[in-house]
Amino acid sequence: MTIMQAMEVRHSVRAYKDEPIPAEIRQKLDKLAEECSREKGLRIFIRYDDPDGFDSRMAHYGSFRGVKNYIVLAGKKRDGFETDCGYMGEKLVLFAQQLGLNTCWAALTFNKKKVRALLQSGESLLMVIALGYGESAGTPHRGKGYSDAARADDPPDWFKAGVEAALLAPTAVNQQKFVFTFKDGKAFLSAKGFGFYLDTDLGIVKYHFEAASGHEAVIV
Repeated sequence: MTIMQAMEVRHSVRAYKDEPIPAEIRQKLDKLAEECSREKGLRIFIRYDDPDGFDSRMAHYGSFRGVKNYIVLAGKKRDGFETDCGYMGEKLVLFAQQLGLNTCWAALTFNKKKVRALLQSGESLLMVIALGYGESAGTPHRGKGYSDAARADDPPDWFKAGVEAALLAPTAVNQQKFVFTFKDGKAFLSAKGFGFYLDTDLGIVKYHFEAASGHEAVIV
């Protein structure tokens, strides 16, 4: 499965089978998590066979069921922390999809107290990502179109491909509050209005754009 195919078939999944993730897949995921952490100065790690992270009233309220594995996005809080977590978290999400797994970003509907207990001194927790073999592949949600997310006159094909890929990215409550602008041969990404977890969303969207287009999207 290519990364573009992963973007197209990945949907949020909240209910998971009681099926352990094989050791060889864990090794691949852990290796990428370590690489992502080093690259952005974060602490991203994966908890396996640990149902406590989603053992809470909020998790049940969010319709999560059977979650025993999850990616933790944490680190020392600084400028760009949320955006970098979003970027690297989505990189892991799409890699997991390529490995046959399902995922779901969770900002509120998990047991924060138990997950925070896993952190080291001085670290901040942003959110987690449920991980495992879903009971289903999830359901696509109708989103915005290219013209809603792009401001460009006669842009190159790579820009169009990047924006189309960005529109496949998960965002908080499917808000898709972002816009890409093409100017002087470069792509710029900015938030559009206000909303929940916009900085994290920008990181997620930036990864989709760059992975599909092969060009950088500068956040402004």
